[in-house]
This record gives sequence, structure tokens and C-alpha cells, in this order.
Amino acid sequence: MDLRKLKTLIDLVSESNISELEITEADGKVRIVKADPTAVASGPVAYAAPPMMAPAAAPAAPLAAAPAEAPAAPAGHTVKSPMVGTFYGAASPGAKPFVEVGSTIKEGEPICIIEAMKIMNEIEADKSGTVTKILCANGQPVEFGQPLFIIE
Repeated sequence: MDLRKLKTLIDLVSESNISELEITEADGKVRIVKADPTAVASGPVAYAAPPMMAPAAAPAAPLAAAPAEAPAAPAGHTVKSPMVGTFYGAASPGAKPFVEVGSTIKEGEPICIIEAMKIMNEIEADKSGTVTKILCANGQPVEFGQPLFIIE
């Protein structure tokens, strides 16, 4: 492909709203991908062939000192988040929380809400008992498998 033609294509991609362009001609294939705005490089990137994998980096140096002791796991049953989202302890901002420390709950009772993709998902207790710890603050983002409550 002619270098002037390639330069023109790169300029067109950089000035347009498209993020990727691929052209196949008899004499070759060109793929132009706009760089991610958060990436270090700026402007579109042209590939004459698919990018190659970078060689593996040298392993990181081992830690100088391992921690003397791991933190003790809390006693009791841990209720973990079944999804990624935002933790809410009550049905609405002014409402009473579903549970508080010291609350006695039964299996299947709602204990919190996790908002994921604008959908409010009621999380139910998977064990009966007394709530001894609430491990998340209202409005806090939570990850899949993150501990939410301790029930004894």
C-alpha cells in the first residue's frame, strides 16, 4: 500500500468517531486502531500485521520479609457478595436498615441490597443466626465474593 494513502487513512481515522478501520487489498492488509485516551501513546496506531505478543517480563523480586502472621479470620459464618455492585443496607435512603449488629435473622430474610447495572438485587441470608458484624458501609462498591456480614 502506498505510504501517502496510509497516512491519509490514519488522518481520517484520527479525525472521525470510528475507533478501528481494517482494509484488505491485493498487496496487503492494513488495520488502523485509535489509541485508548488513557493509554500513553496518542493518536491512531497502524498495524501491517496483527501485533505480536511482548516477551515475558522478568519476574518481580521476592518480598523482603513475609508478614509474621496472617490476620485472623472472623468467627462465624461469612455472607459474601454474589455479584459486583453497590452495597445498600436499607431499601431506600431514609428507611430503616434491613439488619443491624445484634439482629437475629432467619435463612431467606433480606439482609441488604446490591445495585448492579441499575437493578436492585435483594440479598438474602443463607444462614440463620445473629449478625455480629457488618463489613460494608452504605453506598460502598463491592466485588464478587467480598465478605458482607458475619453471622453467628
